[in-house]
Amino acid sequence: MSVTYIDAIREAQETLLREDPRVFLYGQDIATFGGAFKATKGLAEKFPNRVFDCPISEDAMIGLAVGAAIEGMRPIVEMQFADFSSIAFNQIVNQAATHFYRTGVPIPITIRLPSGGTPGSGPFHSQSMEGIYAQYPGLVVLTPASVSDAYHMLIDAVALDDPVIFCEHKFLYRWLKSKSINDDHLPIGQARIVRSGKHATVVAYSAMVHEAVRAADRLQQDGWEIEVVDLRSVKPLDIDTVLASVARTGRLLALGEAFPWGGVTAEVVSRVAAEGFHLLDAPPQRLNARDTPVPYHPKLWAAHRPTPESICEALRKLLTF
Repeated sequence: MSVTYIDAIREAQETLLREDPRVFLYGQDIATFGGAFKATKGLAEKFPNRVFDCPISEDAMIGLAVGAAIEGMRPIVEMQFADFSSIAFNQIVNQAATHFYRTGVPIPITIRLPSGGTPGSGPFHSQSMEGIYAQYPGLVVLTPASVSDAYHMLIDAVALDDPVIFCEHKFLYRWLKSKSINDDHLPIGQARIVRSGKHATVVAYSAMVHEAVRAADRLQQDGWEIEVVDLRSVKPLDIDTVLASVARTGRLLALGEAFPWGGVTAEVVSRVAAEGFHLLDAPPQRLNARDTPVPYHPKLWAAHRPTPESICEALRKLLTF
């Protein structure tokens, strides 16, 4: 019996509902239907009057959550897709993110964003929004890449007094499996070395961690040892772990599925160039999705996002500089 990434998210929500009476779930079709991805399946029956369906108004969803948090509750809001959170942008960045700064009253809400692409999802259901939200002070932005992190980081997110953007990659929901949820979890804001190496560092997060590991496995056949760092959290960003890795390897590739302009990979490269220039043996590089809307066709989608092949190509150029 294995536990999938989506199982871990469901189990975390069940644990939170059971252990904290301030927690409730709010989202479109999450009660009787169990949510678009079944992340809340069965929870409405187990916890009556704690799992609520809402109107198709993301703006209203976050507005209600902000009000509930002001009154002492800890809502978990499910967006059907990360893309749709843009409709609630004002509530998230101008209300939730600034409220404690303006009033001293915290806003402990967790907003779950099914993020990233899958074959056939197209431009309106495939976006990676983490870089946008990470720009705003007051928001915590999390990007779990493992089954255990999906569980533990969601529980840790709800415990925070800050509003949290919890980015779950849809491709991992049922593809990523583990024998169990282990207790080896790190605090929010600390990156993890998922693969040790000495020739180059790949800094990745979310589903790209697994693509980076695949690329590293291929390059190992040529004698290259690639270190892979899973950021886990993009805001706060654990630059210390990144710099320590670059100090060991001398080379950096920042990897992400989001669009290339700005964003997490740009921030990583900028920080390393500014704070660790003396550690580098080659110019730091980054690899993102292409600068176009996400295509529908599975083959075009596969060419749009970084793959083990394109990661290997970028690393070979970096390694031979």
